[in-house]
Amino acid sequence: MLERRTGRLAAVVAALVALLVAVPAGAITYGTEDRGNTYSNVGSILVQRANGTYAQFCTGTLVAPGVFLTASHCTSYLEEQGLEARTHITFSPNLDDAKILPTLDLVTHPSYDPHQIYRYDVAVVLFDPSLAAGLEPAQLPRVGYLDELRAKNGLRDATFTAVGYGTLERTVGGGPPVFGESPWRSYATSSFNSMSKDVLRLSQNPTRGDGGTCYGDSGGPNFLAGVLVAVTATGDVPCRSTNVDYRLDTQLVHAFLSQFGVALP
Repeated sequence: MLERRTGRLAAVVAALVALLVAVPAGAITYGTEDRGNTYSNVGSILVQRANGTYAQFCTGTLVAPGVFLTASHCTSYLEEQGLEARTHITFSPNLDDAKILPTLDLVTHPSYDPHQIYRYDVAVVLFDPSLAAGLEPAQLPRVGYLDELRAKNGLRDATFTAVGYGTLERTVGGGPPVFGESPWRSYATSSFNSMSKDVLRLSQNPTRGDGGTCYGDSGGPNFLAGVLVAVTATGDVPCRSTNVDYRLDTQLVHAFLSQFGVALP
């Protein structure tokens, strides 16, 4: 099992080694199930177990034909464990009825170091673009987009939307607290907390009306006014305080994504 610093993976890593018969799917915390398939370009990374079933692992977004954007801490772990050939993706909103797609390659940012949190945490999964024909890639931000908004005081009241397939909020009662599960892709809104050169921090405190991300949501999108501004990196252990995200409006990220034919503003 990964340590908490590697992102929102710990709960699903354990699921990979357990030979269960169903996909251990989940959803965003304090959010809404995407039953209308609003976020059709958001998908899940699935890992095939030895018995042929699949485990939900991370989340990601289509950013160009055949290019699935996610987090380096997701792909690097799969590479480290030799699971590339067992890695698949799906864009189905419900994992109980998922159309599972094979992948061609995992590309972790070459400078990523799992011991340096919040650095180079961007990666892509490549697949046959014909398998997702008709899906519209997400819009990415121009370099410095969030800095421009902050300079205009435009982040203070901004509403961000996180999307993912990770676990639900914890429930308490009749035993130890447990994270809930749902097969649906889900989304939740969050408010701005703080920002640094590489990292965007969002509130997911339900007492403020915010939701957010949890285990299995790593690599998933955080949208602002329809623009994919950050990917989910990590957060607090109970998934009810802070959603920590890796910014996409940087020259470093643009340089990496430009290698794969991604349209960048």
